[in-house]
Amino acid sequence: MGRTRERDKRGGGLPIYTFEATPGAPLVSTLRFGRELAASGGLAGLHSHDFLTLAFFEREGGWLRSGERRWELRAGDTFVIPPGEVHDPRGLADAGGWAVFFPAEVLAPSSSDVFLSWRTHPLLFPFAAGVDRAGGGARRLIVPPENRLSWSAHLSALDSEIRERQDGYRDAALAYLTLLLVGVSRLAAEVVGDLKLNDEPLLAEVFGFVEERYSERVSLRDVARAVNLSPGHLTTVVRRKTGRTVVEWIAERRLAQARRLLVETDLAVEEVGHRVGYNDPTYFVKSFRRAHGTTPLGWRHAGRP
Repeated sequence: MGRTRERDKRGGGLPIYTFEATPGAPLVSTLRFGRELAASGGLAGLHSHDFLTLAFFEREGGWLRSGERRWELRAGDTFVIPPGEVHDPRGLADAGGWAVFFPAEVLAPSSSDVFLSWRTHPLLFPFAAGVDRAGGGARRLIVPPENRLSWSAHLSALDSEIRERQDGYRDAALAYLTLLLVGVSRLAAEVVGDLKLNDEPLLAEVFGFVEERYSERVSLRDVARAVNLSPGHLTTVVRRKTGRTVVEWIAERRLAQARRLLVETDLAVEEVGHRVGYNDPTYFVKSFRRAHGTTPLGWRHAGRP
């Protein structure tokens, strides 16, 4: 990947880094923090990207400023940074960890609207979730101590695939990126607590209800009744605050659980669909394929060694 710097044509004067893929290479790139980052010239100050960034920190040290916030970095910190977010990486010279860069089309190559695709792709919800937050769109998540070695291993393996370019490395690189994004989605699943911390009691109540009832035949009307709002008003509020509707969030929660069951159990596809609220097996398969570009069985096979 090449990252070229351009002046902001909207008049702000900040550099914008653009993703330029090497012909034939996968649409993903890695960077080690610390000396490699300093040597690459990536500590030049405030800038933004036209691609998505995932950062994982293996040890304490350094800082990151994004939007109006500055974080002192700790072991296990993970940041998802959406396109267009202005951030300052100068504090990363003292950090230890990895950054992964990729454009939205790496997961949605057939989309005619790349901006919408990254906001709506199931594995990229954590990037979209913070876009409308006060203080900036970057989001901080924390990898539990027992999972940090596997995160480092996946990042190191992704880096090796990109650098060594052995047979099948494009597919392998995308597989490792997908594993990392699934991990991010699981970290972000505790959305209710996150919303309460950010003073969003209505959204916390909505997502709490969805969490309790997603495996049942729950509808928008059921959720609206639970929070004492009309379905139309609730739809408007949730879409304005999150970029998605209540119905879409119910579907994503169901599919998130389906992804887990497909990889971690040997349940039949029909049973997986039933357990996450799909009583029609055909509709479950169609919904899964539409969201992920593959069948439930395809996901199961890709997620197992």
